[in-house]
Amino acid sequence: MAYVITDDCISCGACEPECPEGVISEGEDKYVIDPEGCIECGACADVCPVDAPKPESEV
Repeated sequence: MAYVITDDCISCGACEPECPEGVISEGEDKYVIDPEGCIECGACADVCPVDAPKPESEV
């Protein structure tokens, strides 16, 4: 299951450069993860100051 970025996202952009697959992009209200390319590495969650990225199974 892919990671998703929850509404807790503050659009700081810390996660985008950390994604080894380059599947995080800035959305209209928050950053988004393309679930097709997510490898579930958790790098985005490790750097997020508000813990917005979560495994899809936890949302």
